Order: sequence, then structure tokens, then C-alpha cells
Amino acid sequence: MNRTTLSLIGAATALAAVTGVASLTAGSSEGPAQPVAKAARRLPVERSTLLCPTPTSSEVGSTTYTAYTPTGNGTGAGAGAGAKKGTAGLLPAQAPDDESASGPKDGEQGGEKSGQKGARKGGSDKAGEPVVPLKEPGKPVTAETDRSDAPALIGNADGSLAPGWTVQQTTTVAAGTGRGLLGTACAAPDTNFWFPGISTAKDRQDYVHLTNPDDSAAEVDLKLYGEEGRLKPSTDEAITVPGRSTVPVLLSTLTDAEAADATLRVSARSGRVGATVQAVDQTFGSDWLPASAEPSTSVVLPGIPADATSVRLVAFAPGANDADLKVRLAGRNSAITPAGHESLHVKSGMTAWVDFGDLTKGEAGSLVLTAEGGEGTAAPVVAALRVTRGKGTDQETAFIPATTGIERTATAADNRAKGSTLSLVAPDGSAKVRVTASAGSGGGRPVSKTIEVKGGTTVAAEPPHPASGKGGYAVTVERISGGPVYASRMLALPQGGIPMFTIQALPDDRATVEVPAARQDLSLLNDAGQ
Repeated sequence: MNRTTLSLIGAATALAAVTGVASLTAGSSEGPAQPVAKAARRLPVERSTLLCPTPTSSEVGSTTYTAYTPTGNGTGAGAGAGAKKGTAGLLPAQAPDDESASGPKDGEQGGEKSGQKGARKGGSDKAGEPVVPLKEPGKPVTAETDRSDAPALIGNADGSLAPGWTVQQTTTVAAGTGRGLLGTACAAPDTNFWFPGISTAKDRQDYVHLTNPDDSAAEVDLKLYGEEGRLKPSTDEAITVPGRSTVPVLLSTLTDAEAADATLRVSARSGRVGATVQAVDQTFGSDWLPASAEPSTSVVLPGIPADATSVRLVAFAPGANDADLKVRLAGRNSAITPAGHESLHVKSGMTAWVDFGDLTKGEAGSLVLTAEGGEGTAAPVVAALRVTRGKGTDQETAFIPATTGIERTATAADNRAKGSTLSLVAPDGSAKVRVTASAGSGGGRPVSKTIEVKGGTTVAAEPPHPASGKGGYAVTVERISGGPVYASRMLALPQGGIPMFTIQALPDDRATVEVPAARQDLSLLNDAGQ
């Protein structure tokens, strides 16, 4: 093969490589100077996907869905005026067509076919109409159902409705083992999830709900870790989730070990899924346990209620090294070290827990875990809190997973006229945020107020209400200035003397992304042909 042929092949290869590819350099020292690349622009996302788990199989349960997209200028809470009109809605996921998919009701154990241990029916075989379809940003839409066979939901939003699209699923179960208020923000699909705080004990029935938004099947591994490391599996931990389907799995069927406090890892070998754990306790009611934030050497768990009667921390170190953590409680006026719990040692590959009792002593707060010995030698962890309110037989529980800070905006979609508490914590320096209540689902006007959070403290307050509004409404938190801010929202709906409540952490909504400036640079062909 001669040199000319090699040059032609090289030129063709280079052409294929650079067609449509950005050149971000300022050019070489030879020849005419090339224009300097422009800085990346922050633009609204164009498409969002959310997955809502099967709400309940209880005959005495009712579920409310609330969907909302904030308004904004394209760099804040929503899309700008130039964004195309969008669509947003959710459709039922399908139940896998085998015996294990029909599974047990709450509190019962089910079959073992196809490795789907203890699965419960999670979908309908009819697509139906979209649930909570949005028409415009800035106005929430709600829908209710009392069906015991209400399906899991798969949804997409695009155009002006995609940036910051949020859907809240809130279920009230009036009686029975699973009684309580169960709330969760419908989450985006991913390939890896950590759930510290799960249990395989006899008094708990924990299901992980796996929902596949895509047409092709997803292969998912489930691994459990206790105080002494990996819990020995009693069955194949690999789960197949068919396309556009949901598969709930009872965690106690994956191992013979009874662990009161354990950690679940969900990892997809192929495809992607949404994953959320439904924890049902015979004494403390039930709620959803969302995934923890990615492993980190600094962990924030915001929004412990002032009247919490019990606070239990569960942490797991997924890396090769043990983790040593400083423990601080960021209260109303300052950050303190809980007496007798100044630090926490978490062994590699093992789950550790601490029972703080009534940690907050009548004052709302947030737990902050930071690495001892500096970031350079620190090991990352995942963590979650189990929070209990009430006494005796009138107790109710909720979970607070470690969450990410608000870079720009975050939204809690379902708020009522009474019962909402917004918690904001600035673990480092002071920060300022703008809190906006949307119009209600039945009308009204948005209302905003600015809140300053001092460094090392937690501010817990009722969020503003829409002016002249009726129905449910959304609350959006926008960070204006200062250090990192973490947030959660507690919704309390007491019933029959039981202080039913649920807490949702508010991570950044990722409404915008950085898009690098790009241009074609065909001068690369000259180099390839030489």
C-alpha cells in the first residue's frame, strides 16, 4: 500500500471523526489565528423522565398525584419564553405476565418464579389516559385514586414543561399493617442506587420497586449488606425487569438472615430502572425510603422534626477503606455535637447504625456527617435516617436519605393548606434562598419570600401559601447566594390520633445543563493528509 493511499484513508477517517464534532481550541501557532472558543452556556433541559412506584395494594388506601413545572427564564426554575410548548404526563407500567408478578398483598410473601421473590402486582394491562398531564408551567395538576390495583407510572416531559418537572405521589393508608402516610417524589431512572436503612427483620416488610421505562428488558442485581458485611443470599439476586414494566421484590426473600438495619445496593447490568423501597413496619407504620445520594465524604440529612421521639442513623461504607465521621446536629442557632455520639466508625463493606433517641429535644435540626482527618484520606459513605413521631401504638415513621445540595432550584410538588414544613440547612457558610409558593391547583397567584440561613444552622418554617388559591400547590426553593443549601419538606396529615407524616428531601432539580459552544473545524483534515 503506497503513501498516497494511506493519506486518502487518513483523510477519510478524519472526516468521519470530525463531522459534527466541536472544536474548542483557539488554533495553532501557525497560520491565521482562530477565534477563541466561547464559554459554555447553561440551557434548559429538553426532556425529563420520571417513574412512580406502585402506590399500595391496600383496600383502604387513597393516593394523590401532583405534577408541577416551575416557571423561569431558562437559567433558573424553568424554561424561558423562547422554549417550545411541551407535553408532560405519565402512563401505567405493565405488570410482567407471570405468576410472580401477581404476588401477595401487603404483608404477605409470594412466589419464586423467574427469581422475582415476593413480587406484587404493579401495573395495568391497559395504557389508559395520561395521569396528571400538564398544560403549562407554573400551575400544578392533581389527580386522585383509591384503587388497590393502581399501577406504577412511567412519564416523560418535553419542551417548556421538561425543566424542573416534578411529580409527588402521596398515599394515605387508614388502617392495617401498612397504615400511614407514604410520600415519594417520582424519580428519574438510573443504573445504580444505595438504600441504607432497609430491613429483613420479621417486623418489617420491605419491597424494592423496580420500574423499567425502556422497551428492552433490564437486568438488575440486588445485594444486601448487614453489620458484618454481605448478607448470604438464599436465592438468585439477579432480577429481570421486562420493558415498560415494574417488578416489586420482597427483600426478606433474598436472604435467610434477619437484619434490623441493613443496606441494599441496586445495580443494573444492562438497561436502567427506577428504584424505591417501600418499608412497612408492624408498629411504626410505613413510608417510602428513597435512594441515598451518591457515596460522599460529606453527608447532609436535612429536616429532622422538632417533635421527633426517635432518630436512627444507618450508614454504609462502599469503598475499600473504613470511614470515620464527625457527627454534628445543625439546629436553630448553631451546630452542636450530640452527647455521646461525637463520631461514627463505619467499616468497609459493612452497615453501621446509631440510635440517637429524641435527638432534637423540641428543636428542628439536620444531621451533618463529615470526614475526620481531611478529605484526602477520607472514605465515602451513604446514609439515611429513620425518624419516628408519636408514642405507644400511635407512632408513625418516615425516612430522610442523604441528599445533594441545591445548586439552583428544587421543588416539592404536593403541599396542602396545613401540614407542610420546609427545612433549610447551610452546613458551611450562610446562604440566602427565595421560596416560592405556586398558584394552587384550583387557582390563585404565586407568592415568594426570601429566607436567610446562617452557616451551621437549620431553618424550619411553614412555606408561603398562594394568594387566593385553592387546592394543592408546589413550593420551589431557589438558591440566591452564599454557601451550599440542603432542604427537605415534611407533610403532616394526622389521622385518628396518629401523627401521620412523610418527609421528602429536595435535591437540585437539574432543570438546566451546561452546553459547550461548538463549531466545526475542518482544518483537522490538513493534518490527517500529511
